Amino acid sequence: MTPVEWAVREVDVAGSPVTVRVGPEVPGATPLVHVHGFAVSGRYLLPTAAALADRGTTYVPDLPGHGASPGPRPPLSIPHLAEALLGTLDALGLDRVVLIGNSMGGPVSLEAAHLAPERVAGAVLASPAGGAHNQPLARAVTQLLRDSVHEDPRMGRYSLPDYARYGPVAGLAAFRQMVHFPSLERLLRTPVPTLAVIGSRDPMMPPPHRVRELAHLVPGHVTVVVVLGAAHAMNYSHPGELAHAVRCWLDGEEITDDPDSPGVARVLLVPRAPTGPVA
Repeated sequence: MTPVEWAVREVDVAGSPVTVRVGPEVPGATPLVHVHGFAVSGRYLLPTAAALADRGTTYVPDLPGHGASPGPRPPLSIPHLAEALLGTLDALGLDRVVLIGNSMGGPVSLEAAHLAPERVAGAVLASPAGGAHNQPLARAVTQLLRDSVHEDPRMGRYSLPDYARYGPVAGLAAFRQMVHFPSLERLLRTPVPTLAVIGSRDPMMPPPHRVRELAHLVPGHVTVVVVLGAAHAMNYSHPGELAHAVRCWLDGEEITDDPDSPGVARVLLVPRAPTGPVA
């Protein structure tokens, strides 16, 4: 994969500066916007963003209060972050995009799609946290601690400074906001084509057998896949598998394993494939 050179822009969103990493321009293609998890910046999303940078002009913002973007304390709610995300699209001059969210970025992307479905060509939810499986809060904290031993330790060079900068009090408040957001209920009512990607080693997500059961509840424009061997932050640890699944889905093709990452993980489609190209 050719290395991607990221330009850094700062845009004004409701009077506050928001930092955005921008990949090479891809004329004529629907832009891709990658949305990070709670209390961290978008830096850990760059491996998957780079793997998809040829598919559309790629943007990786730090939402207000995260990373290089200053913001309010206590942290914004999921709906407010979704409004800030839409404001970021406005500031960048992006009319219609594909959103690719990880962890908290999943419910933020879902909420943005509910608020402005005409702005969202499709939503990819990689480990979309929040809802009954993560409640009560003590259960979610235990799940988060269990997940930490499954993650690629190299991600710590990004996540640990971000968490320290965000602060433990604000971090717990942000985590509580994410845990109590009804992600599954919002997914079942998503107004846009949606791809949900679950890691089989992610304690924050239901196990694969439960995912198969839940998949029968989702509407026809939702596709569910499981990346066997992936934990919560798959955008960092399994960029090839995730990017390949996203690329297949965007092009309306059957979602298969990434031929360039043999033996690393396996993509399991549950239970239906998309019927046509998304963007």
